[in-house]
Amino acid sequence: MELREPLNTLITEPTEYTKHLNFPDPSKIRLYDSTLRDGEQMPGVAFSPGQKYEIAKLLSEMGVHIFDLGFPFAALSDRRALQLIVQGRRKGDIREDVEFLVMCRSTQSDIDITIKTLEDIGVSLSEVTFFIFTSGSDLHLKYKIGRALLRYEGRDVSEWLDLPVEFYREANLRMMCETISYARDKGVTAVEFGGEDGSRADLDYTIKLAKAGYDAGGTRYSFPDTVGCFTPEGVDHYIPRIVKEFPGEDLVVHFHNDFGLAGANTVRAMSHGINIPTCTANGLGERAGNAPLHQVVMMLKMLYGVDIPGFKYDYLIRVRKMVEEYSGIPVGAHEPIIGEGVFTHESGIHTAGLLIHPAIYQVIPPELLNRKIQYVFGKHTGVAAVRDVLNRPEYVAGLERDGVKVTKELIDAVMLFVKDARQKRTRSDSFSNVTEAYYREYHRLGITELRLVELASTIGRLMREGLFKPSGVEEGEGNTNKK
Repeated sequence: MELREPLNTLITEPTEYTKHLNFPDPSKIRLYDSTLRDGEQMPGVAFSPGQKYEIAKLLSEMGVHIFDLGFPFAALSDRRALQLIVQGRRKGDIREDVEFLVMCRSTQSDIDITIKTLEDIGVSLSEVTFFIFTSGSDLHLKYKIGRALLRYEGRDVSEWLDLPVEFYREANLRMMCETISYARDKGVTAVEFGGEDGSRADLDYTIKLAKAGYDAGGTRYSFPDTVGCFTPEGVDHYIPRIVKEFPGEDLVVHFHNDFGLAGANTVRAMSHGINIPTCTANGLGERAGNAPLHQVVMMLKMLYGVDIPGFKYDYLIRVRKMVEEYSGIPVGAHEPIIGEGVFTHESGIHTAGLLIHPAIYQVIPPELLNRKIQYVFGKHTGVAAVRDVLNRPEYVAGLERDGVKVTKELIDAVMLFVKDARQKRTRSDSFSNVTEAYYREYHRLGITELRLVELASTIGRLMREGLFKPSGVEEGEGNTNKK
């Protein structure tokens, strides 16, 4: 049905409350994807180099601007993936303006081995950004990297627990700045930097760390919520101060999703002026994952009126399906925006409203994502949906050929049959079998602790007998299909 009045005169748009916010110019927003590094760190996920290349190509086509490609020196497969992806940009399979990023800890040895690795695979320093990271919170500074900081300062590790936090703060700044300067002196042209666990760090120290990093030659600061504990109020505490201290700078946020807030917190940070959000396809990542790319871009567009230039929203489902296949991790049917059930309706009340006008119960235009509203008929089905389908021209002709006329009696009979059939299925255990099978397969994606110990015992015996050689399975590109 066509509405007599413009839709925006009949509803209050979500953007009505967000016009005053300080979002960056959309042309300055750069989408930073970490699927190929942080996403792969999700337990059980392991992409082959070929799969990483296919994901990178699709993300490039969709409109992502920065790819986190991890630690190239850590594994041969990661080096091969980086090599393939850089070659893809050179030959035009990946956009020329896409930025590639490699990770380094805040040590000169990491810089040296990364530079050597890049040389070995034919990648120049001008083709990548180095992300040099350290720790940000006092907990991490003293108890995670404290002994490394003591060694860096030439102190005895026996002093570890006795020295105050202030010692570790200052040592951390010196180590990070020296590493950044060292990288720049070695010819690294772009350095992103930051401190892990930023959302639990002292804000004044966070600012001090960022200023020191820029002074040492860093080109872009990244602020993380490493453990996913940030709240929107926490974002409001940290981010405006960071943006104020570094006007005009590109600034990154990297938030985890342990409380389901990563997407919303990322958008909140952008509303304060952050222009580079880190996301992952399907929200993959450590523990509960990272800010889901689909949530961030669609919240920006639909709820805040921020439309990222050149971004192809209709690619989100293609990306979802590819990453599901390669990772072995399916997205829930009710996952916002990209879930299979998002545009599917069964309730009689809802379907009746949708048949009048989609906006009555559907705020996201399905055509934006190259999808369609569809109906599932079952326990909650109403007369309106059955009548609508049976009276569609494409079905009426077939029914008439069968000598069937669509009447009220037929519609009622079909509806009751559908409800009864669905109720009988509820009593079966087929759904529990599917769920059990899924979790069995999920736990097979990785190796359990018990299996690891069994492997160690077997390999140890074989090594003693001179019968074991590492297989070097990393060397192959692998198939682009998940096995």
